[in-house]
Amino acid sequence: MNKKDLLIDGKKSNQNYFILAHGAGAPMDSDWMNQIVEKLVQKDITVVRFEFPYMNERRHNGKKRPPNTKKVLLQTWMDAITLFKDKNLYIGGKSMGGRMATLLEDLSMVKGIICLGFPFHAPGKEPNDRIAHLEDFKKKTLILQGTRDSMGNKEEVLQYNLSKKIKIHWLEDGDHSLKPRVKSGHTLDQHLDEAVKEIQKFIK
Repeated sequence: MNKKDLLIDGKKSNQNYFILAHGAGAPMDSDWMNQIVEKLVQKDITVVRFEFPYMNERRHNGKKRPPNTKKVLLQTWMDAITLFKDKNLYIGGKSMGGRMATLLEDLSMVKGIICLGFPFHAPGKEPNDRIAHLEDFKKKTLILQGTRDSMGNKEEVLQYNLSKKIKIHWLEDGDHSLKPRVKSGHTLDQHLDEAVKEIQKFIK
């Protein structure tokens, strides 16, 4: 991986960099990713996006592939981090991208981790090994989570024994993409604004 493979938005002179990984099903430049990156840049946060190999392959041949093995996903994360290790670096991502970032908490160059819609469990399944490492977590972490997320709603997650280093900010009626229902009186745009406000406080 090199910088020509990345999307970098915001002032390159900034010291605070946020490497934001995509989720399992959509690329780094999906509408959702573009929308939140635009809001982050408005808050003077420089955002770096990259793609895991399976998604990059899909981009070039149009064929859908399942995510790579955990080993490959983590190595791709490491490749991206290495390019920006001289910055005040925060890492995280949407769903799977954020979950993989939490498996790198012992990296000293990473100041904190930010997850947008953490997949605590597959829909209708038990968490199993997805949350064990979060119980003794030592890196400061912010999770932005919809209260009705099918991969970890508020009622479920409040029962987990998570480290005190992990702060969860709940977005009312949000689903796994933080999107609320119309009847809730909230909008996705409002929730993304709220999420970005929390990210800005977390970083600065």
